[in-house]
Amino acid sequence: GTAPLASLAVTQTPGMDVASYQGNVNWSSAAANGAQFAYVKATEGTTYTNPYFAQQYNGSYNAGLIRGAYHFALPDVSSGATQANWFVNHGGGWSADGQTLPPALDIEYNPYGATCYGLSQSAMVSWIRDFSNTVLSRTGRYPTIYTTTNWWSQCTGNYGGFGATNPLWIARYSSTVGTLPNGWSYQTIWQYSDSGTFPGDQNLFNGAADRLRALALG
Repeated sequence: GTAPLASLAVTQTPGMDVASYQGNVNWSSAAANGAQFAYVKATEGTTYTNPYFAQQYNGSYNAGLIRGAYHFALPDVSSGATQANWFVNHGGGWSADGQTLPPALDIEYNPYGATCYGLSQSAMVSWIRDFSNTVLSRTGRYPTIYTTTNWWSQCTGNYGGFGATNPLWIARYSSTVGTLPNGWSYQTIWQYSDSGTFPGDQNLFNGAADRLRALALG
């Protein structure tokens, strides 16, 4: 779909996110069409790695995009620290090269079972903190958190303690961002559609390109 109205920052910077479903991505075409950043799925749980990760992560970089890796959380499978280490060991790193976004945690509706993975709200908060602290200790960056407001409210009790440290990547397929999870006064990235100009999901970074690069540099 077409990009929705910008929220907060006057300038929004377009980007995308991809996983194995997108296969080998034509990054030069995406860049020519205006994509300036990408998040690439690296891992899920503690056994899965994206077989297209190298093509997607290196290809986006070589096409000039600012890019980062994300991990799809399965909190019922293993601890936050265990999954964070699996992630960092399989692509979820960071370097201050100005082209690498903070590693990201995709924490959302369970595609395989119970919405909150069978965890209590307090246990879910602890799992996320364990993951976040481990990524921080391994990479020097707090991970970006990808979620939806509804899931966050239901599964963490709308916990507000990550807003001061972790950038928010909010998913809402609408013309407006809507209400954000507790603790965040603005989103860093908004995923607004699962199809559009670029392969994969369509996103807007909440600022101009210089702010995007500042996020990459840390």
